[in-house]
Amino acid sequence: MALTKEQIARRIARELQDGYYVNLGIGIPTLVANYIPEGIEVVLQSENGLLGMGPFPLEGEEDPDLINAGKQTITTLPGSVFFDSALSFGMIRAGKVDLTVLGAMEVSDQGDIANWKIPGKMVKGMGGAMDLVASARNIIVAMMHTNPKGESKLLPACTLPLTGIRCVKKIVTELAVLDITPEGFLLLERAPGVSVEDIRSRTAGRLVVKGEVPEMVV
Repeated sequence: MALTKEQIARRIARELQDGYYVNLGIGIPTLVANYIPEGIEVVLQSENGLLGMGPFPLEGEEDPDLINAGKQTITTLPGSVFFDSALSFGMIRAGKVDLTVLGAMEVSDQGDIANWKIPGKMVKGMGGAMDLVASARNIIVAMMHTNPKGESKLLPACTLPLTGIRCVKKIVTELAVLDITPEGFLLLERAPGVSVEDIRSRTAGRLVVKGEVPEMVV
């Protein structure tokens, strides 16, 4: 059974460690804020100028002045701090962010990521992704395994304009959890009921399978 976007976010939240400063990209990554494990404290950073972002607000409790970088309404936690984007990017460029979770259109089996532009479509620019991939200590990608046409998004080489080179460490899709290794995508976990062969058939890049692959706990 393929995971929902919420289940992908919940699985990624298990990668968080106590004391981490974490930046959540637009799309599936923003959902991670709703699944911070109990017993650990992390500080969520938004590049539009906030430390201490909380989960999404309940319906009817939204504050239009409180938004994340994706312009979604958010909540804040006690001790939250607001500042300008110059200071925010100073934090990112100085390597103060322990983990960045990003969405992607494509990831190569060498850890390259393309997540900002499809040729022929209008975009405002690469935005903060350029700084995050260059400066974050650890990058996890949250993405769907295939595009709407059913074509693999895990490739031998990205075909879209790159955001970063050899920077991705781990990928969580609706089908699998994979590490980036020198040999390619190392399959760590598979979604409940999803076979290794199904994952292999939907992965265009090099897929490494070592021994029995456990099912994800979601």
